Amino acid sequence: MPTFQYEAMNQAGQEVKDEIEAQSVEDALAKIRQQGYYPTKLRQKGGKRAQKAAEAGGAGAKGKIKSVGGLGKVRSKEIVQFTRQLSTLQDAGLPILRCLRILEQQQKPGKLRLILRNVADDVEGGSTLSEAMAAQPKAFDRLYCNMVAAGEAGGVLDVILQRLADFMEKAQRLKRKVMGAMIYPIAVITFAIGIVSGLMIAVIPKFKTIFADFGTTLPKPTVVLISISEWFVHGTPPGWAVVLLSPIAFFLLLKLIKQSESGRFAIDTLKLKIPVLGTILSKSSVARFTRTLGTLLAAGVPILEAINITRDTSGNEVYARALKSVHDDIREGESFASPLRAAKICDNIVINMIDVGEETGDLDKMLMKIADNYDEEVETLVDGLVSLLEPVIVIILGAIVGFIVIALFLPLVELINSVSSGGQKEGA
Repeated sequence: MPTFQYEAMNQAGQEVKDEIEAQSVEDALAKIRQQGYYPTKLRQKGGKRAQKAAEAGGAGAKGKIKSVGGLGKVRSKEIVQFTRQLSTLQDAGLPILRCLRILEQQQKPGKLRLILRNVADDVEGGSTLSEAMAAQPKAFDRLYCNMVAAGEAGGVLDVILQRLADFMEKAQRLKRKVMGAMIYPIAVITFAIGIVSGLMIAVIPKFKTIFADFGTTLPKPTVVLISISEWFVHGTPPGWAVVLLSPIAFFLLLKLIKQSESGRFAIDTLKLKIPVLGTILSKSSVARFTRTLGTLLAAGVPILEAINITRDTSGNEVYARALKSVHDDIREGESFASPLRAAKICDNIVINMIDVGEETGDLDKMLMKIADNYDEEVETLVDGLVSLLEPVIVIILGAIVGFIVIALFLPLVELINSVSSGGQKEGA
């Protein structure tokens, strides 16, 4: 009968190392659990996978961990669904390897299925679940892996996975809310730019020819309109190319600037100073980092490590730098609230709630309440922004169309007036 070496945590949270005889990996895990231990590492002595890894110079008995490459990441929706299903299977008492194999089989052919296969292979070879997931950054980020590691260490992996799925769903919901609010104005502005560009290219030049036959001096608005039309068609570079390529060039420039930490800080600082939109981005950043930190602390991750993970996943360099300062001050013995107050990135109500959470020992719960509160405020602000944008866009488009109409009809009005006055003189 094969012999398995294992590492596990007992009910007191102490690490246990021993060997056990079992027919298979699943049988070994079941026997370890029957002893009241929570297994964190398991490998078969002299197994083929361990031998191959040793021959290849891999990571000892754990075998060679494979990572799925290619462009793009696995969609968040798929990860959330997988996380909930894994939590349910773990809660039912199934061994983690069997859970992974079941979920792998039910996935459609694609990147996630290949990733789950590699994760299951690595777990079978002796890696912990968090170690195997950390080797697959296309699907599982640092936050996810650290949460899983905390769940494994504490023997509450099913609970942690459930919390992780809730966290990801709320983050997705907020992101969809903000993105959905931007679709309408972007669509209207794009459509309007297309129509105006068509007028400049196809319609205005014909009016220019008609006005040239009049032989009269054109009004200033008409001259400006014709100049813009000529730039659109015959400019160097043509105006239509500038309009078409400007968003692409702007996007690439932003990507280039964001390659450096100072560039990201400058852009994120500028974003936070934009009226209305800056408030939304600020509150959504606070909601994100408080929810992330609260989730990690509730999972049992040490506060300094939790702050480091939160900083890396904050999505805003201004808040990332502030959290780094908070981390350094806490390491020196300061409380959480004091350095956060000095960073001036949060409202006083947030600082006070965190201060109360530290005093009562419920910092994780207080952080989650802050996140829920700010999520609601962001939704309200987004709705207000959409309501504000609609009339603003209509007014701007009306002004543009009105200018074009006036510029085109002013010469006609002057021509009619000159013809009328000429006819009156001849009659006299």
